[in-house]
Amino acid sequence: MSDSAGTVSDMQERYNPFTGKRIVDGLDDPVPAAAALGLEPPRYCEQCGRRMIVQVSPDGWWAECSRHGVLESAHLERR
Repeated sequence: MSDSAGTVSDMQERYNPFTGKRIVDGLDDPVPAAAALGLEPPRYCEQCGRRMIVQVSPDGWWAECSRHGVLESAHLERR
């Protein structure tokens, strides 16, 4: 028997991409100064909170979560 309510709540959880902590309404989770200025790539997956593999280059960065794939700075700039 599966618990579908648990699955729904797991999908709604979000994590801070710079600290890896779960985002909870009403609790402060300050963003590091370098990240707030756009100088630091995310280090944690926003969907699961896992530490990502990050590669920084002069023209951007990419970060890979073992479960959710690759996130690239170039894709974020196009939005």
